[in-house]
Amino acid sequence: MNSKTGNQASLKITYVDRLLERVRAEEHSEQAMIVTAHSSRSSQALLTVYEWGNGNWEKREEMRAVIGQKGITFDMKEGGMRSPAGIYRIRQSFGTEKSPLGIKLPYRQTTAFDYWVDDVTSEDYNQWVVYKGDPDLRWRSYERLSIPLYKYAAVIGYNEDAIPNKGSAIFLHIWPGPDKYTAGCTAVSEENIVKLLQWMDPKKNPVIIQGTVEQLQQLL
Repeated sequence: MNSKTGNQASLKITYVDRLLERVRAEEHSEQAMIVTAHSSRSSQALLTVYEWGNGNWEKREEMRAVIGQKGITFDMKEGGMRSPAGIYRIRQSFGTEKSPLGIKLPYRQTTAFDYWVDDVTSEDYNQWVVYKGDPDLRWRSYERLSIPLYKYAAVIGYNEDAIPNKGSAIFLHIWPGPDKYTAGCTAVSEENIVKLLQWMDPKKNPVIIQGTVEQLQQLL
């Protein structure tokens, strides 16, 4: 797909056009993924890929996506099974396998010693920690990064200030199935996650923008 955003015939400016211009102005982004949830309580969504080129934002592709079991919200809570609405940078990719060819983002291959901490009482909250000891003695709660759903993945830059209980471990990863859901991440098919990882270029400051139509309009 290579159609320009907006309706050029009528020159109508849509909320999508305005969102894309916002991230280009504020984040200096030239690559954006817009995840539009079917409703605030739905786990089903559509991910649309946009890239800036030739003086315009161009729509590259659309794909099915799944989000948190209980939908999407601006009011995130740890363990709430919802995905965060908002605009977030993507700077890091990772996976249990070696980096696929063509990936430009920094990529780390995970091992059994890689954890993402969701213990709200820990100073490690919402951080990636490599630890060779017994994780149960160090944290009340954590997520292993060496699991099949994270064969290929990217970190969504949510709650980077690690505010306790505001949610953690938000990734873009392989889905458990097109009719399933995540615990708060955004997920697409393995074929599409590889395609997205190969497309994202850190020089173009890729972002992911998430929400229902109403939530996306609130970001303007």
